[in-house]
Amino acid sequence: MIMDGRSVTDGTTIVNGPGSTNGSNKDAPPSPVAGPSKPAYPNRPDIPMPASHKLMRTADYLLSDRSFFVPIGKEGLIAALEKLNGELKDAGYPSILSKKSPTDWIGKEINPGHIGLVNHGGLPKLLTRPGRYPGFPLRNWWARTFHGTKGLSDTVISFQGITVVQVSQNQAAVVSDPQNQIFVIKNAGFVAYAAEGSYDVLSVVDQTHLPTIVKDHITGSTLGWTHEVTMKSKTGDGYKEYVVALFLNIPANNCAILQKGDDLELLPAGQHYITNPNVTLRGLYTLGENQKEMPTKDMYTRDQVPVSLTIYLKWQLTKPLMLATHGYNTPYDALRDKTQSILTQIVAHLDYSSMVKQRSLGPDNLDDGSDASSAFLDALRTRAMDDLLEAALEYGINLKDLAVIDRQFKGDIASTMDKLTTRALQAQVEAANVDRENSNKIKQEEGTLAVAQVKAKVRNTQAEAEAYSVVAAARAQAERLEIEAQAQATATRLAAEADAEAIRIKARADAAVTDTFAREMETRRMEVSRVKAFGHKTVFVPTEGLGAHMGNTMAVGMGAHMGATDAQK
Repeated sequence: MIMDGRSVTDGTTIVNGPGSTNGSNKDAPPSPVAGPSKPAYPNRPDIPMPASHKLMRTADYLLSDRSFFVPIGKEGLIAALEKLNGELKDAGYPSILSKKSPTDWIGKEINPGHIGLVNHGGLPKLLTRPGRYPGFPLRNWWARTFHGTKGLSDTVISFQGITVVQVSQNQAAVVSDPQNQIFVIKNAGFVAYAAEGSYDVLSVVDQTHLPTIVKDHITGSTLGWTHEVTMKSKTGDGYKEYVVALFLNIPANNCAILQKGDDLELLPAGQHYITNPNVTLRGLYTLGENQKEMPTKDMYTRDQVPVSLTIYLKWQLTKPLMLATHGYNTPYDALRDKTQSILTQIVAHLDYSSMVKQRSLGPDNLDDGSDASSAFLDALRTRAMDDLLEAALEYGINLKDLAVIDRQFKGDIASTMDKLTTRALQAQVEAANVDRENSNKIKQEEGTLAVAQVKAKVRNTQAEAEAYSVVAAARAQAERLEIEAQAQATATRLAAEADAEAIRIKARADAAVTDTFAREMETRRMEVSRVKAFGHKTVFVPTEGLGAHMGNTMAVGMGAHMGATDAQK
């Protein structure tokens, strides 16, 4: 197993995937002959053989015992500095922690959560207690220079040989030790003092936002992100930069393949880094479905007619190690070579006429083979698909679909065929135009008839509406007159009944009067009212007795005389 210097539990650089070409590899094709003494690929000597031994991981840098190198634990940075100071004193080196005591009234100020940096004649001194440090007595600051403060939670602190590194969960610090050995710190920290050489922090990497994107140049899908960390080294020709660490961020359903010599190993999705110079990145691959249209090179039929095809391929890479073992960078490269070879052989056994008659070359019209013009499609189904499927499995590819979506014939025969096809298309276009004109005329006449029918319906509807309006108006007028007559008759009847009732009431009231004087006074009042109504010269004829009889006789005679006079006229 290819490892790099970190354990699996703390975000390993390289892990042993299910597709490793080591002895535990489950993706590699099984050996035809069982037994440990037999080679894994006896019939394919061109494929690199896996290594006979497993590649062991290197030791964790933080777990190794190194001088003046203290990991930062739960106690924090101050405790680690005190431990480092004790190791330096035991080894006979000057103390790095200052013995000065702070005050609260004057001097250089150190806030809580910070440390002060003092250059004491080229040696580091650290002020770890918060407060103020006065500049006297003068002997306390003789040959000493105050260089400011640093936060206890700062990611990197480097001062006069002291190096402090503290990274969070998403960070990774690439560090070079005094012997130029490269190691990576993730989700941890350390404090170190370099008596000889120096600890250089080359870079602090954000593992989830690597700057360089890697895409498949065939399908355009994103395979992952990478970042190279370089170190500037001085050589005889000056300074040169060398790559010392490679960070990988592989998205889900993708993978990477690492190589060390002839040994390959599968790296799953996740965040990884590589610092081992013997391990290189072979490539990034996607395990999802992909599709591509592939134009083929010119092929010749049995009667030497050149033809070129456009093939639709749909595939999914299931075993990337098998593809890398054959030396292909992408599944498309492997399928392209095999497809070109197989189709060239198929077309070489077919006639031009059989390919011309077959109009559709896709997988939707796979018939039973009874049509004599379906020779090309039958060959595509029986030979190309089967051969490509078998060849793709050797590369760890699952071929899901294959179709010929276009073809182009070339040469004199193809030119003649194009002319004939053009004439046939022109005839079809003319016939279609005639049919379209006839159809337009028929539709126009049908539209005129429909308009006339609609207008007739509109007129009938208007006449019916007018007749209904006249009948409704007459009925309403008759009902109105009837209602008015009934109302007037009712009003007259009610008025007459009211007058009669008033007279009866008054008569009963008069009859109820028994006093003679009152009766006489009422009679006089009635005469006064009568005279007032008709005038004082009016003569009132009595209605009872002899005078009344004579008056009636005179009135009858006068009426008869007036009637005779009118008759003579």
